[in-house]
Amino acid sequence: MSDQIKFTPPSEVELGQVEHPAWDEPVICRVEVDLPGWLANLTGQSHWEVYSEEEEENCVSFAMRASQKHGLHTITSRIDNALQAEVTLYHNGYAVVDVNGESLFDGALTNATNECARLSYYHASGEPIALN
Repeated sequence: MSDQIKFTPPSEVELGQVEHPAWDEPVICRVEVDLPGWLANLTGQSHWEVYSEEEEENCVSFAMRASQKHGLHTITSRIDNALQAEVTLYHNGYAVVDVNGESLFDGALTNATNECARLSYYHASGEPIALN
């Protein structure tokens, strides 16, 4: 009797060498956020307004404040009683929300973490990517 061992070379899958050309293409993620709606959800205070915006290399920051509605007029709350917020949206999908110096959100901006966010994905060519 001969004890021969038959050697079978590992497959491409076992070696992790499967080519995925579609995975190597750049993907662009576009995020649209209803900032006043998101802050209303986080704080319970409605009528938020953006009063300044600052864009940097890796993020966009929005300074916001709550206002009170009286009939047809909107009155910005007095500075000493007003809720002030800073919302920073990073280009990598991360977001930070501080209201009156207190952190209310610090994490990845996804549909699961923010019902006021809508994410869309595109190929570098501009063609939309449909996710299942």
